[in-house]
Amino acid sequence: MSSVQGASFGERNFKYLLVGPAIFVLLLIGVFPLVYLLTVSFQGITMTETSTDFIGAANYKQLFDDARLWQALLHTLIITAIALPLELVLGLTMAQLFLDRLPGRAIFIALLVLPVVVSPIVSGATWALLFNHRFGPINQIIGWIAGKETILLWTINPDLVYPAIIAAEIWQWTPFMFLLLLAALGNVDRSQLEAAAIDGAGWWRTFSRIVLPAIAPVMTVAILIRGLDLFRLFDIVWALTQGGPGTMTETISVFTYVKGFQQFETSYTAAVALLVIILLSALVMFLLRRVELAR
Repeated sequence: MSSVQGASFGERNFKYLLVGPAIFVLLLIGVFPLVYLLTVSFQGITMTETSTDFIGAANYKQLFDDARLWQALLHTLIITAIALPLELVLGLTMAQLFLDRLPGRAIFIALLVLPVVVSPIVSGATWALLFNHRFGPINQIIGWIAGKETILLWTINPDLVYPAIIAAEIWQWTPFMFLLLLAALGNVDRSQLEAAAIDGAGWWRTFSRIVLPAIAPVMTVAILIRGLDLFRLFDIVWALTQGGPGTMTETISVFTYVKGFQQFETSYTAAVALLVIILLSALVMFLLRRVELAR
């Protein structure tokens, strides 16, 4: 006891001194931008007005009066609500197909995951070329099938623009779901599957009672990651439509970019960004709580 009491301050707090610099850097990277964002949101900084005077909650009042903001949020939710289930179902189906040791399995899996490693902005630009109404191969293929020249304005026609965005998004990110779910399916207890087969359980009963509960934690994480990623969708939408026609496909990220980097409404953009952070934080806490209750 006396040796501990006689130890120097550095010896007694050595572990804190080791982790102190790392914690300081994390706080500097994480907390300072958030505090600065909150401070700017209560100011009136624009391209022409650089005053840092406090203007109260004027920017937050503007949030609730800005119909374009809530439309952008609605567009984001629509894309998420359609793309996320499709990516999950397609990824799970592909994982089931590649669960068995097929010839050339590793090569096919490597080819399937290529879209994930492509930059989203490059992916969006590529799909913009594919959807081009004059030179794009998609219209040409549809024309061959229809037996006549077909001109579909995929990125301009209001009836086609959402299918174009969702198709590009699903193409790029379904392999991500596929990889996670393939790993999860590979870790399902084979003895339970064999016992179910001996008892005469059908495929759906085995899947719903054994496989699905086993992969549920991984599936929840995959849904959470992709859901958050879709909520901040920007690259593919910007490359395909830039939020058009008009503001029909403007997501919350595109809206924030336009306000902040084209119209230079800095303080209002800070308020929008803070709103997005609050919404995402609330969503993550809700989903994590549901996961905890389900265990």
